[in-house]
Amino acid sequence: MTRVAFLLAVMAGAIAVGCSSAATSAARLRLVPVARGFESPVLATQAPGEPNRIYVVEQSGRIRIVERGKVRPGAFLDVRSSIVYGGEQGLLGLAFSPAYRRDHTFYVNYTAKPDGATWVVRYRSRNGRALPGSAQRILRVEQPYANHNGGNLVFGPDGRLWVGMGDGGSGGDPEHHAQDPNSLLGKLLRLDVRQASPTPEILALGLRNPWRFSFDRKTKDLWIGDVGQSAIEEIDHVPSRATGLLNFGWNVYEGKSRYSDNALGPGQLVEPVAQYTHDHGCSVTGGYVYRGNAVPRLRGRYVFGDYCSGTIWSMPAGGGALRVEPVKVPELTSFGQTLNGNQLYVVSQRGAVYRFVSS
Repeated sequence: MTRVAFLLAVMAGAIAVGCSSAATSAARLRLVPVARGFESPVLATQAPGEPNRIYVVEQSGRIRIVERGKVRPGAFLDVRSSIVYGGEQGLLGLAFSPAYRRDHTFYVNYTAKPDGATWVVRYRSRNGRALPGSAQRILRVEQPYANHNGGNLVFGPDGRLWVGMGDGGSGGDPEHHAQDPNSLLGKLLRLDVRQASPTPEILALGLRNPWRFSFDRKTKDLWIGDVGQSAIEEIDHVPSRATGLLNFGWNVYEGKSRYSDNALGPGQLVEPVAQYTHDHGCSVTGGYVYRGNAVPRLRGRYVFGDYCSGTIWSMPAGGGALRVEPVKVPELTSFGQTLNGNQLYVVSQRGAVYRFVSS
């Protein structure tokens, strides 16, 4: 089984380069508040056809709408009575149909009562509100522990719904789900939502907790921030031309380092393109390749951060060293972008959404 030669950057040594670069141009990047007052927000996104609205997902079970800088009263969706919330559990993901302007369909990912299993549920909306009676569960995955639920939902360039699943939790993947091709845990899944009850397709194995992943809007490449165990956080990159089953290595590898003597499962092994140790954080938050014009400093760079340290890094999408950016966000849970990709957002679990701007 061969390794895929994707290694573009390694954290050791790159941080010093990043600090130097950031120090000389710190005035060119800052964050401004978009909206505050959310309860444990974990995602900010937009719906096709609605450029003036930002949808903010609260882990506690609501989706709120921001219009022209103000949080609209009430909730777009409220599933607080349906979810298990706390720690890494709750309402974790949201994706709007690419045809939302026409079909008003969207999907959420949450840990459901009573047992904390992962549910992916399809809804429709009308007049700026979700229709509770339209709910249809299209995926259920049992969770043996309360942590490592993944939770991200993204429509890929193929029009299918991609689902990130953690390894099921505890520590070290004790039940070896991530390398087991017969388990949906520790996997990257794809659903054909044109079907009433889609069958999940496994695209990749060997993920620990792919909390946030995204596609480069220009190249269609896939970028994943996979949360590490006790030592290493990693960024994975898959070119759009890649084919076949992939394997990101967990729990045989943590980052590029050997973690266990377990055997690798099937698929082509992919090494991280960047990694950092727990000297610099403890939980990676994947972001986006920025392709807009509003923030020239970030153009063409993959932007990501760390939940614990609040540090934000970027790296050239085409390969190159990491750079520490001159802004920090406490309890950084997610990044977001506008429909046209021109504005880039970052979310703090302390209750705020910010926007990157150039000074």
